[in-house]
Amino acid sequence: MFRGVNAINIDVKGRMVVPTRYREQLQESRGSIVLTIDTEEKCLLLYPLNAWEEIESKLAQLPSFNPAARRIQRLLIGHATEVELDTHGRVLLPPLLREYADLSKHAVLVGQGKKFELWDEAHWEARRDKWLTEESDGGSGLPDEVKTLSL
Repeated sequence: MFRGVNAINIDVKGRMVVPTRYREQLQESRGSIVLTIDTEEKCLLLYPLNAWEEIESKLAQLPSFNPAARRIQRLLIGHATEVELDTHGRVLLPPLLREYADLSKHAVLVGQGKKFELWDEAHWEARRDKWLTEESDGGSGLPDEVKTLSL
């Protein structure tokens, strides 16, 4: 289970160091990570290979004559790139994916349960602040399932 917000740096070669506390879980997936784009935000999604394979299987089963299904397959599977965790815990982020998410030197790795989101730090802070403002203004539009939770 991946949780928490982690400030990370991306070096000049486009590598990021995965925080130590997540490396063992990622190694259980043969050290392979699949990166793809998020279709609703300018960030990347990072999945352990075994978690991605489940999602990819479900995506592949979508009807090929449905334009929306084909679009999501093209975007998620088409951008999916398998990368390896090296011996120093680093992952090389492909240039096209870094460009999509506008990743610079300072980034944020956000745990989301079975995956991570990788955001440019400034973009993350702007989006987070906007979401918090929307919540405090009472315009959340939360699903009914979430409204029943007690935190």
